Amino acid sequence: MDMNISLDETLIAFQDAARSFADSEMKPHAEKWDEDKHLPLDVLRKAAALGFAGAYVREDVGGSGLSRLAAAVIFEQLARACPSTTAFLTIHNMVSWMIDSFGSAEQRQKWLPDLCSMSLLGSYCLTEPGSGSDAASLRTKAVRDGDHYVLNGTKAFISGAGDQGNDLYVVMARTGDGGPKGISAFVVEKGTPGLSFGANERKMGWNSQPTAQVQLDDVRVPVGNRLGEEGVGFKIAMKGLDGGRINIAACSLGGASEALDQALEYTKTRKQFGKAISDFQATQFRLADMATNLDAARLMVWRAASALDNQDPNATRYCAMAKRFATDHGFQIVDEALQLHGGYGYLRDYPIERLLRDLRVHRILEGTNEVMRVIISRDLLK
Repeated sequence: MDMNISLDETLIAFQDAARSFADSEMKPHAEKWDEDKHLPLDVLRKAAALGFAGAYVREDVGGSGLSRLAAAVIFEQLARACPSTTAFLTIHNMVSWMIDSFGSAEQRQKWLPDLCSMSLLGSYCLTEPGSGSDAASLRTKAVRDGDHYVLNGTKAFISGAGDQGNDLYVVMARTGDGGPKGISAFVVEKGTPGLSFGANERKMGWNSQPTAQVQLDDVRVPVGNRLGEEGVGFKIAMKGLDGGRINIAACSLGGASEALDQALEYTKTRKQFGKAISDFQATQFRLADMATNLDAARLMVWRAASALDNQDPNATRYCAMAKRFATDHGFQIVDEALQLHGGYGYLRDYPIERLLRDLRVHRILEGTNEVMRVIISRDLLK
């Protein structure tokens, strides 16, 4: 499918490089990663060598200094091969961006070169067992004790968490009274006494990346590991989620785009009642709607990414709109592609069923699509 709508030569070059990497390094192995629940660190570090692990981190610490639009273009292409592994990479990028944007000069130099090479892996810890959509109600506490904070609480659904998992955890914890203004952000390093993890969750999709609870039991974190001042953690989290929503929407675009290409190829070759399935007008109309919704979603994602790049005052609304639209329609496109494959689409011999399982969670994470509607309507009515 033609994807070069309104992209300049530089962005097309990034698109081509990401597509080539996905085809050669990811696509041949994605089914096995899913089946074995294997996180391919060797492949991720090859992606990091291309600049994809610190995509919008500044260049003085090893980042690529790319725009959000460039990152969205890259992540879409990688997700064509494996949405699960690409989504892990996008979360790592969000952690790197938080440290780059809100960290001190010392913090940036300490962690970002290794994050950009993926010598260190980063996780983002906001959600708790009792606070998902209502993130401001989180209960994890951080109490100042001299030159340290003592953290207690539990974080849930954390990508990359585990004893064999990621190295740095950006944890949102309460340092003040209830509400958003009482939340601060901390970098908790793997191996810190009191930091432990639950079992790897048994999930419907996203099997190539581990997901577990992060448990904090009297974890002592140096004051020097706090990002920004006390009380700005919720602001950091929300600004991170604007970009995270674009990224996960881009992953949905990639999975849907691959599913549409698979459906086009299959319907041209599969014959029923003496002719190709693609010769039936019912099939043609379905394919037309899939392609139209995919293009509409892509344009919304690109607009939102450009709005973030240009610090547009409507950026948060555009990000919520793009996330809602792209993840809903991305999943529907894959579901339609499965239907067009008939019984074969339900088999693991074809990639469609894996894409369907991976894309389903995109409508939940980075803020559910119901919460996206709250954000959009609140902005419209203010």
